[in-house]
Amino acid sequence: MTEREHRAAFTRGIRQFNSRQFWNSHESWEAIWLTAPQPDKTFLQGIIQIAAAFYHHQKKNHAGMRSLMRRGLAKVEEFPPDYRGLCLEKLRLVVREWLARDGAGEALPSRYPRLERQKASRFIADHRD
Repeated sequence: MTEREHRAAFTRGIRQFNSRQFWNSHESWEAIWLTAPQPDKTFLQGIIQIAAAFYHHQKKNHAGMRSLMRRGLAKVEEFPPDYRGLCLEKLRLVVREWLARDGAGEALPSRYPRLERQKASRFIADHRD
């Protein structure tokens, strides 16, 4: 996979995730994950597991949702809040909320999270050599 194809698959996965096409986002990111070097491989596995968790929620498989959500969150916790130009901390907060509500037996949020990108100027400024 070329770098351009890699970027396109990553962006496609974000669009699919934000459109609640969680299985498709999982598939788009998995194509990148297969050949990704570390630490990107772990990051991708984390967001793939989170996407799969929301897919399981859509299919009413709460045990599968819970398991994948925990595993995915543990992986993405290792990364800075703006890793790969994403607002990763927002995603982590939402996943923590879902897990807390599920663990307390409370109703889960009625809306799925979105993956948001950092504003370009901030991302560029934070990643200068």
